[in-house]
Amino acid sequence: MNTQSNPPPITLQTGEHPQHSIIWLHGLGADGNDFVPVVDEIKLSYPVRFIFPHAPMRAVTINNGYVMRAWYDITQPSINAVLLRGSDAHQDAAGIRESQGIVESLITQEIALGIKPENIILAGFSQGGAIALHTAIRLNFPLGGVLALSTYLPLASKIDSELNNITRTTPIFMAHGQQDPVVPYEMGASSRVKLTATGYDIDWHEYEMQHSVCHVELKDIEGWLLNKAG
Repeated sequence: MNTQSNPPPITLQTGEHPQHSIIWLHGLGADGNDFVPVVDEIKLSYPVRFIFPHAPMRAVTINNGYVMRAWYDITQPSINAVLLRGSDAHQDAAGIRESQGIVESLITQEIALGIKPENIILAGFSQGGAIALHTAIRLNFPLGGVLALSTYLPLASKIDSELNNITRTTPIFMAHGQQDPVVPYEMGASSRVKLTATGYDIDWHEYEMQHSVCHVELKDIEGWLLNKAG
């Protein structure tokens, strides 16, 4: 993994003196620019600071060892080969926890800038969503919410021993495409079941799409964020 040359996150504000932050994590092989367009597409009634970090460069086994931006390695030829059997044995636990540390540092920075934890949203697509879920349930305080898009809960067998009970009040918006060929629908749905059984409030949405984000989904996210702020 190469973290030495990792550029700083892209930071955009929708108004002066924001009191809300959204930290948005991209998917495998993309970078922080990937979700910058949502700044103009999600219309909120309050100023927000958006932070779009770049994952470190690392070799990704599932892509023949090609070096790309990734929050963790995927070591199996099929992403759901092991996960659907409920095993964490072949997941890149070290990479997942390294990225957890990166995100925790970004949250700490936002708090230092005066943003209350209850006004911080952790969002992510695919791999980014997996890191968002993994990190949020292990914090020492609840966040304002999690947007977990086309993703799943990594290291699911560790949730009972590693979650912080106080984070059960963190609301979670989960969305998945019914025809997703990359992160199969069943992976997202089973993660929802696991999180719900553990005591988290999951607002579940599914769409007739593949591994992507659609306009209706963004409108649902917009409504969810406005409702939370109200």
